[in-house]
Amino acid sequence: MSLSDIIIQKIHLDGPISFRDFMEMALYYPGLGYYTSEKDKIGKKGDYYTSPNLTPAFGELLGVQLEEMWRILGEKEFTVVEMGAGTGLLSMDVLRYLKGNPELSQDLDYCIVEKSPALRKEQQERLGENARWYSSLDELSGMTGCVFSNELVDAFPVHQVVMEEGLMEVFVDHKDGFVEVLKLASDELNDYFAELGVVLPQGYRTEVNLDAVKWVHELGEILEKGFVITIDYGYPSSELYQEYRNRGTLMCYYRHTVNENPYGHPGEQDITSHVNFSALCHWGGKNGLELCGFTDQAHFMMGLGIDEYLKKLQEKDPVNYWKKMLPIKTLMMGMGETFKVLIQKKGVECNSGLSCLKLQSHLNI
Repeated sequence: MSLSDIIIQKIHLDGPISFRDFMEMALYYPGLGYYTSEKDKIGKKGDYYTSPNLTPAFGELLGVQLEEMWRILGEKEFTVVEMGAGTGLLSMDVLRYLKGNPELSQDLDYCIVEKSPALRKEQQERLGENARWYSSLDELSGMTGCVFSNELVDAFPVHQVVMEEGLMEVFVDHKDGFVEVLKLASDELNDYFAELGVVLPQGYRTEVNLDAVKWVHELGEILEKGFVITIDYGYPSSELYQEYRNRGTLMCYYRHTVNENPYGHPGEQDITSHVNFSALCHWGGKNGLELCGFTDQAHFMMGLGIDEYLKKLQEKDPVNYWKKMLPIKTLMMGMGETFKVLIQKKGVECNSGLSCLKLQSHLNI
């Protein structure tokens, strides 16, 4: 039975399902969801590229920041948790840099939280015994170190809402194809906007990522002392809910093409929405995570020494310099402003600032 048939069967048995539940099944249904199936997802044979697919520079610079955090935390036992490691390429680049510091290497416990069996298998083949794997965050309570993610939160299943006389939630029914129906939104969805101080105009459609709120709560629970780095594409509330985004930000990626139809190819295409960084910051603060800073990927990399990295690259391999430099240019120019970086901390009295935040990006959260 195909995933479409399974979703249709569920709707016929239980009635219309929330868009959030449809998206969760499309992405995470065991063995048939987009992220749980065996199909290639990332790279030339997949549906999109991520930063690690382009160059190891991004992972190595991230390693520079993790090394600095280890020093800030007293150069003691240091746990790094990567949430959703994809193919493991970023993990490999980060680990290569961190293993270059013998003292840090002795203190390092590199953990990956991955719920996709197919991706976990690929990661284990690539990383071997250099990492430990977990299925959920709650297995890592009481940790000191850093939790980081790259393009994770945008793939959390989201509720879709439309403002009419009151806030309405989008549900999915099936009548000669998937169709949308509206129902009164829950108190939890209404409270989300009230807490953020957001008032949606009539006819406005957007997404609500309650799974991200739950995730931030879990981060606050398991992190005893350290940092959280969230790298993704999105905006603060002030930008996310502009009038020209009144149809929402939901996007689908299928064989390197982009579309706005989440009901086509269930389980075969990625479905994402832009991250609300104001929400991560707000609920982070309610769960013990203080804001360190908010920047874009370009300024993040500049603060960590991308200029020096390129200089060393040219000295080390002048013949292939331009070939290796062009993907880095893509990270800085094409993706540099689109991707944002949110840094939060807990139990850290460091006031000197982090290198990745030393250059102002003029972003407000």
